[in-house]
Amino acid sequence: MFPQFGATAETLSKASTMVFRIGTDAHLYDDPDDVSIAPLLDSKFDSEKCEALKRLLAQIAQGFDVSNFFPQVVKNVASQSLEVKKLVYLYLLHYAEKRPNEALLSINCFQKDLGDPNPLVRAWALRTMAGIRLHVIAPLVLVAVGKCARDPSVYVRKCAANALPKLHDLRQEEHTSAVEEIVGILLNDHSPGVVGAAAAAFASVCPYNLSLIGRNYRKLCEILPDVEEWGQIVLIGILLRYVIARHGLVKESIMLSLHCTESSHSEKDGSDVDFRLLKVPIDMSGTCDSEFVNMVSKCYIESPDEYLSRSSYTNRVSFELNGTHFTSKTNDDVKILLYCTSPLLWSNNSAVVLSAAGVHWVMAPKEDIKRIVKPLLFILRSSNASKYVVLCNIQVFAKAMPSLFAPYYEDLFICSSDSYQIKGLKLEILSSIATDSSISSIFKEFQDYIRDPDRRFAADTIAAIGLCAQRLPNMAYSCVDGLLALTKEDFLTKDFGSGDQEAGVLIQAIMSIKSIIKQDPPSHEKVIIQLVSSLDSIKVPAARAMIIWMVGEYSSLGEIIPRMLTTVLKYLAWCFTSEALETKLQILNTASKVLLCATGEDLWTFKKVFSYLVELAECDLNYDVRDRARLLKKLPSCNLGSQGPEEGTNGLNEKNVLHVVAKCIFGRQTREVKAESNNYRFYLPGSLSQIVLHAAPGYEPLPKPCSLPLDDLNVPEGTHAVEKGPDYSGTDDHGTSSGPLDEESASDYDSQHSITGSSGSGRSDDNEFTSEENDNADPLIQISDVGNASENQNGVSQSSPANLGELMSNRALESWLEEQPGSSNPGISEQSQVCKSSARISIRDVGRQVKPKSYSLLDPANGNGLKVDYSFSSEISSISPLLVCIEVFFKNCSSETIMEITLVDEESTRALDSADQAAAVNESSMKSYDNVPTLVPMEEIPSLEPGQTTRRLLQVRFHHHLLPLKLALFCNGKKLPIKLRPDIGYFVKPLPMDVEAFTDEESHLPGMFEYTRSCTFTDHIGELNKESGDGLLIKDKFLAICESLALKMLSNANLCLVSVDMPIAANLDDASGLRLRFSCEILSSLIPCLITITVQGKCCDPLNLFIKVNCEETVFGLNLMNRIVNFLVEPALF
Repeated sequence: MFPQFGATAETLSKASTMVFRIGTDAHLYDDPDDVSIAPLLDSKFDSEKCEALKRLLAQIAQGFDVSNFFPQVVKNVASQSLEVKKLVYLYLLHYAEKRPNEALLSINCFQKDLGDPNPLVRAWALRTMAGIRLHVIAPLVLVAVGKCARDPSVYVRKCAANALPKLHDLRQEEHTSAVEEIVGILLNDHSPGVVGAAAAAFASVCPYNLSLIGRNYRKLCEILPDVEEWGQIVLIGILLRYVIARHGLVKESIMLSLHCTESSHSEKDGSDVDFRLLKVPIDMSGTCDSEFVNMVSKCYIESPDEYLSRSSYTNRVSFELNGTHFTSKTNDDVKILLYCTSPLLWSNNSAVVLSAAGVHWVMAPKEDIKRIVKPLLFILRSSNASKYVVLCNIQVFAKAMPSLFAPYYEDLFICSSDSYQIKGLKLEILSSIATDSSISSIFKEFQDYIRDPDRRFAADTIAAIGLCAQRLPNMAYSCVDGLLALTKEDFLTKDFGSGDQEAGVLIQAIMSIKSIIKQDPPSHEKVIIQLVSSLDSIKVPAARAMIIWMVGEYSSLGEIIPRMLTTVLKYLAWCFTSEALETKLQILNTASKVLLCATGEDLWTFKKVFSYLVELAECDLNYDVRDRARLLKKLPSCNLGSQGPEEGTNGLNEKNVLHVVAKCIFGRQTREVKAESNNYRFYLPGSLSQIVLHAAPGYEPLPKPCSLPLDDLNVPEGTHAVEKGPDYSGTDDHGTSSGPLDEESASDYDSQHSITGSSGSGRSDDNEFTSEENDNADPLIQISDVGNASENQNGVSQSSPANLGELMSNRALESWLEEQPGSSNPGISEQSQVCKSSARISIRDVGRQVKPKSYSLLDPANGNGLKVDYSFSSEISSISPLLVCIEVFFKNCSSETIMEITLVDEESTRALDSADQAAAVNESSMKSYDNVPTLVPMEEIPSLEPGQTTRRLLQVRFHHHLLPLKLALFCNGKKLPIKLRPDIGYFVKPLPMDVEAFTDEESHLPGMFEYTRSCTFTDHIGELNKESGDGLLIKDKFLAICESLALKMLSNANLCLVSVDMPIAANLDDASGLRLRFSCEILSSLIPCLITITVQGKCCDPLNLFIKVNCEETVFGLNLMNRIVNFLVEPALF
């Protein structure tokens, strides 16, 4: 590549790899048998001890046993160096169980470190003591955990909560009460991080001691949206179990709304309860299937033993519910639980969404369950694994209440990228929710699926068509005609050698026809005749066997089929010897059925054909056929001359008895065989057991309703009076919760100075649209300088060895959460070796091309011709840093003038109009901090002519970056309620800085203040394809990628683009190493937030992006990172 240097690409790659290893710990893995470790451990210099300990940990990571160094390592536990102490703790955690005696020597040092002024040292000491797991030191660990549970540092208290399950695993029964007391203390903590860890400890240590939850129930509900995501999942389950154990199920919910109906049917019919749980519950009204719902509700509460007892038919109903086992939807505890879990339905974590949906499914009134539909459908856009889990739960919801998902059938159409398992689930759901209005669209989709190259999937589609025909009898004729055409199209001109998968399609088509005919045989006589006439062309044994079965089953149906039986039986006797085993057995059965029911002139012919078939079968090579022939010869032959059982005064003779037996065996079915629903088992939504369909280890059903008496709560007097929350019953037209979490001010956790939340903005409304356009502007990026690889590696100028040592010293605490120094994502370190060198490039004229995303606030259809759109502005409010500026555009789409348009805060007006002034004052105090209003009064628009558009700048204070703000729009004297959804990307303002200041600030925010995620970016592909016709050079691909990334970031968040590092490598089509840096600071606290995006992949392929956010506000940084990932994966509109 560079002949003037006399080097090859291979040597350059090796040299580049060596350069990139400078300043890292990669060399520690090169020599696992290094003999210099022991002297380094005894050195008086901390740097040499660190080097030795790192070598030991590197060998542990490679699987080597280095326990012989244990005594030398233990004596360094008293070192004053934080880095040495941390490495010693990691080593001790690994080998403490193998060397318990030596580990006990360090206990005194641990106890001393528990009093260290540095909270990191205290947390490390506690984590190491709990990780040693020796019964001898369990009392000491318990004392240490109790002390750290009251520590002023949030991180230390969180480590105390994480240590409780480890202490519980030692099975120290005498310490159970003390451990539960500590759990109660941590559950009462005011920090969301501690509460999440305490909830996990509660679930592991004392999941049945729900009285601990009752003492802090309201506070736990209020803090739930601010808990970290995985803690939210555990806490949601705990709160749901407490409400059911304390108050019971909600009588207006779907779980209990039909219980009285089932009980009355049970009393009328006696003990034989008819539970129907076929593949799809048949529900003509489309509302809900009562038997299915009641079975699901029982399975949610039943333990495995109770379920097995009911399955044995000795106890059909294991737990009878009466009036004392349920509560009303107006119960305060139920309302606050539903209110606080409603925002979590739009969490970025699919598991959180599923847990919140499970709460609403079990506890919400029937009319409010619809609020779970859109969130569940939204997370179907995630990975295939998450999609499969969600679909498994949607399957149960759709079967129990088909009308819930019926309007959204298009969202369940199958994509080409779906796996076979996901396709199967979607087909089953579609067949469950099909209605008369949607079945035509669904059938058009099914027609495409039948032509899919995966013939197994095509067969499943045909089965779904049959299920739809059973649910909707009006469509049965259309389905049968289509299936008949399919059998003729695929197999009339093909031989049997077309493959097993094609054979499976034909078999499934005939099975579906067979199930449809069972619904109403008289109306499908011609269908049977067509199938019989196609016997000569169908070569698949299973398909032929089913058609022959239908001949015997419906031999007396109508007028044409009885007349053609003689010809059909002769044809079957003629081809008997060449048939497959299953076809032969079915021919014998059919001949027996026809003979038993034959009368008149054809009886003699049927006898001859039957005798001939029996003789052929007796000589068959297969013993099953021979055995069947002997059985049939014995049963009907005894009364071949009779036409039916003879009645006599002396009773039945032997012939008559055998004739009755033959009738019972080969007679047509008089009633449908129903599958017993107690053979099915359903599990709680979101649980692993619901996916694997058996009770997974650790699965616990819901507690028995009202099994927790009030006396067990031990609630102090006056607690509920003090913690009386607001009215949680308010909902909007869409069934979502109304207003932000104003009750957060009642807790000790102040979200004003730490803008926290559980997930992203959750803005996924159908009305959302973007106004990004492609303008023919000047290039966004210009190359101005190309630096040497050694001078500009990873975007930072490389310093001298002395400065490098100082940098490593400054980053000594970077991996205190057991992460790789310098990178929290291994993918970043891997891709850093791919990039050969990079060049710093400058930015020019960014603002001209940035188009902020626009959202719909009011449709003309709902606003009487008034259309209102809004977009977040990059302007900074001059009134208060807590206010976010929003541009609102009002357009008159009607033919009449609209008068007096204004926007006001709905909650404040509602409070002022209330008769209770004291409540209004209290609400106002919760809504306002530092005298900053929720909404700065907007200048009224006197009039808006038809077609005219007017702009207004709103200054809004969102009390939570997750919850929408409820506003009221007044026009023409009418009030229109609307919701303004926040965007966390505009809760910050640009923070200009150079690269040196960026890297310096980044070095001060390592470890727990660094968060990483990866995603896929595809916007650049459309740009490259669009410009490829203009002769775009290969080197310009980097510019197109930089432009797409920068515009996507700046159009969705109020950021400052600091720098762009472009890779210079041998492979000009490889964008690996491209790095963009953005900076901003939080509006309310002025805390800086740094964003680094690193690219990996080929220019023309989807790129893997590694997003890193550094911010002191942990929850805000995590949610900002999730928001960035969300809009980066969204496809751009070209």
